[in-house]
Amino acid sequence: MEFTDYHTRLAAYVLLVDDGGADGQERVLLAWWNGEGHSDPAWSLPGGGIEFDESVRDGLVREVFEETGFHVEPGGLLAEHFFTGRGRTFDGWFRSQRFVFDATITGGELGTTEVDGSTDHAAWVPLAELEGQPRADIVDVALAARASRAVRR
Repeated sequence: MEFTDYHTRLAAYVLLVDDGGADGQERVLLAWWNGEGHSDPAWSLPGGGIEFDESVRDGLVREVFEETGFHVEPGGLLAEHFFTGRGRTFDGWFRSQRFVFDATITGGELGTTEVDGSTDHAAWVPLAELEGQPRADIVDVALAARASRAVRR
C-alpha cells in the first residue's frame, strides 16, 4: 500500500518515572484516558495526537500540559511504535505512528487542564500497582524500552 492510500496519525508521549518520595516506590505519571465513547477507559502515557501545524516536540509539550498540568522539556527518543487499522470516523486505512520521549518536568502542578477532552485525570501510579490495571499498550511499549535501556547500560 502506498503512503497516499492511507491516513497517518502522529502521536508523541512521555515516560516520567520518579522514586515516589517518602516510600521510595517507583511510580509513573499516567493519564486516565476515558475511551472517547468507543473503547474501555484505561491508563495511558501523557501525550497524544500532533496537530497539523506543530512539531512533534511542540505537540508533546502541549499534550502533556493539557493532560497533566505539568510543563516538560522533552529529552531523547525512548521508543517508537506503530499500528495500523481501519478508520472509525472515515472510510479507509490508517497508520498510527507513536513516539515516546524521556522528559523533565520544568513547572506546573498535577491537574488536567483540558476541558471535555479524552483525559479525565492524571496521577502518579506506583509501578508495583500497575499490573492488572487497564492500560493502553503504549504504556507497556515505553516500560519495555526503559527496561531494555537499563540492561544495555
